Amino acid sequence: MVLAEAAAFAQQAAASGRNIVTRFAPSPNGYLHLGHAYAAIAAHDFARAGGGRFLLRIEDIDGSRSRREYADAIVEDLQWLGLGWDGDVIFQSTRSESYAAALERLKDKGLVYPCICTRKDIAAALKKQPARHGPDGPVYPGTCRHRDIDLAQPHCWRLDMARAIKQAGQQSWFDLAAGLQRGDPALFGDIVLWRKDAPASYHLAATLDDAGDGITHIVRGMDLFAYSGLHRLLQQLLDLPEPAWWHHPLIVDEQGDKLAKSRKSASLRSIRASGMDGFAFAVSLRNGELPLGMTLSKA
Repeated sequence: MVLAEAAAFAQQAAASGRNIVTRFAPSPNGYLHLGHAYAAIAAHDFARAGGGRFLLRIEDIDGSRSRREYADAIVEDLQWLGLGWDGDVIFQSTRSESYAAALERLKDKGLVYPCICTRKDIAAALKKQPARHGPDGPVYPGTCRHRDIDLAQPHCWRLDMARAIKQAGQQSWFDLAAGLQRGDPALFGDIVLWRKDAPASYHLAATLDDAGDGITHIVRGMDLFAYSGLHRLLQQLLDLPEPAWWHHPLIVDEQGDKLAKSRKSASLRSIRASGMDGFAFAVSLRNGELPLGMTLSKA
């Protein structure tokens, strides 16, 4: 099923004359689970069906959680599934200079501001005013937006969302399954682009990497659908090329929850250790044959 859908979309893209490049970009902060396998197969098969390239990028900029053993296991799991990628494995941790340069560009445009708020500060501020909720929960209330901040203090950098939207103008993005979308990045509020404890946020790093790697089609799960409008905004602000997106269904458990490392979902490593044939396992996933109790969901 995932193979058939990927092939159909990829062939449409290839027919337009566009060279296809996709990627699988996991974080090495735990072992891959079944949902990761499905996502990797979808991106891999999309590229191969369209005669394109499939890249493997390890998103390891979170130094406090990233582990080499997990990165090694990602490679082993994909090889076990029979998935091959083009070129060397890409590591985000080698690209901090490009992230810093992008942040400086946004500073020059007056689109970011320093923020010294802790989680406790934000929680206290939200108690004093009605909290606005976005895809990630309560939206940051903008406490530091107009404050004079001593940059000697630990601080992050936030995107001034209202200014960013005003500068970018009309914003839209295209999903192969859902069609043209009008993005609404204001839902996220003033997101963090540069963290106190890491070189860059996921949003900034992934957006820059997709452009730098020449990704033409971002293949990922439906749980990231809303973020595509936000990433399209960053592409516009930084004059980056516009890819297309395909958000595929998610594998969910008996309770309807998506699989996650934080929920201790069964790892591919443990499935490998059971002696199961990886090639056959990948074929089963492509055909929508899931372990007992698991189903596909678009939510």
